[in-house]
Amino acid sequence: MARILVTESIAQGGLDRLRAQGHTVDVQEGLSPEQLLSVIPGAHALIIRSATQVTAEVLAAGTDLIVVGRAGIGLDNVDVPAATSRGVMVVNAPQSNIISAAEHTMALLLAQARNVPQAHSALVAGRWERSKWEGVELADKTLGVVGLGRIGKLVADRAKAFQMRLVAYDPFVSADRARQMGVELMSLEQLVAEADFLTIHLPKNKETTGLINRDLLSTAKPSLRIINVARGGIVDEADLASCISDGIVAGAALDVFDKEPTTESPLFELPSVVVTPHLGASTREAQDKAGDAIADMVQLALAGEFVPWAVNVDAAEADDNLRPFLPLAERLGRLYSSLVGATPGSFEFCVEGDIAAYDTRILGLAVLKGFFSRISNDPVSYVNAPGMASAAGLELREVTSSVSDEYVNLLSLRDGTHSISGTLTGRSGQQRLVEIDGHGVDVPPADHMLLISNDDRPGVIGAVGTILGDARVNIADMDVGRVEGPGSAVMLIATGSELDDEVISQLRSAPGVSSVIALRG
Repeated sequence: MARILVTESIAQGGLDRLRAQGHTVDVQEGLSPEQLLSVIPGAHALIIRSATQVTAEVLAAGTDLIVVGRAGIGLDNVDVPAATSRGVMVVNAPQSNIISAAEHTMALLLAQARNVPQAHSALVAGRWERSKWEGVELADKTLGVVGLGRIGKLVADRAKAFQMRLVAYDPFVSADRARQMGVELMSLEQLVAEADFLTIHLPKNKETTGLINRDLLSTAKPSLRIINVARGGIVDEADLASCISDGIVAGAALDVFDKEPTTESPLFELPSVVVTPHLGASTREAQDKAGDAIADMVQLALAGEFVPWAVNVDAAEADDNLRPFLPLAERLGRLYSSLVGATPGSFEFCVEGDIAAYDTRILGLAVLKGFFSRISNDPVSYVNAPGMASAAGLELREVTSSVSDEYVNLLSLRDGTHSISGTLTGRSGQQRLVEIDGHGVDVPPADHMLLISNDDRPGVIGAVGTILGDARVNIADMDVGRVEGPGSAVMLIATGSELDDEVISQLRSAPGVSSVIALRG
């Protein structure tokens, strides 16, 4: 079982789930960067929140790392490109804190509009300052939502209850979709010029760092108030402080900062600024959801299975209609690797039938994962399989067709010499091999299989059975039939155990047998 290093506080329920699977959960909170480098060797998984910096140096030291799990949404503290280059999967829990973050946004929106924390501080300090902290109503004000993702949409939904006018900037949302949400799309510049309140719901990246700056805010109404519960650094804090001081905008409410933790900022000195110490996800419900979700994702990654929220897998999230085909695609990749015997320069992966209408890239990754897992001593994942293919000079050509001649759905691998096809049958979706090297078969794939080419004459099948019986090898499944050409036939046999070289040699020497290929599924 795996060693899982946990460097920040995670809900106990999630950790208990991992322990129940037999993993060693090593909780070491508050590590310095130097201490993290010393304890990461030997860890197969690393679970963090927002404080731990997972740098390229940390990833290089974690030579056994399979997965980094972030119990939350953002990943700006993880060097995702470095993780990808090392074949380390990065997963998060994007749905865990969206309600908490949206509600905290509304809390800061109201606190900023009505000066709640300032009035509270004054009163408990012995000052009755009723006239000083006059606020503004939300009704009939314009709320500009920058980013209409999961959280931005929830904030917009809640702002409707306050009778606010909703405008938004999001280049990835269509005008029709925005209208369905009751939101008017516009450019960022126009949004800033029209909004009374501006709330930010963007990831932090090269394009968004410093996006809200003095140049942009110079076009705003003096009454504009900015709320940021997304990521520090999207708002240029120095520019925002100067804009508030100069009267260009009215105020701000911030939950996140460029450097965290922090207790010093020019914003903290301004009476029209409300701040909280990154509390967007700090609810019991969000922490429980994040702990449970990240435990499930890490467990899947350690088991080498498909992980729905892997951020550095080069494919769209698998549709529910595709997921049942992932194990079949991986199994076909392993069998095909045995069939061809060596890494070809290229081969074709064909998806036929109803599932071809979906984004099938994840199935291609499953094929590569299976192909290289048979021949590599290193762990193979959806993350590093493409890199292994590139290093081996292997090109996977993906072909899709909405029509399959004989099956509702069919997966096939083929090059100029070999081919193998499989499908799922029955209500339970059982895996079946239906073609191999041009010969129609009907056999469940197995861990150990034999493809035998032989003369089509009496006694050959019996001779093969005798050799396997003498070696005490059980035949689990078998399909036989003729192939094109005079007097030729094939056998596809699933055996209960792996055959040693001596038994395979006996089979190859049996009268009437022309070739034997041992397949590993």
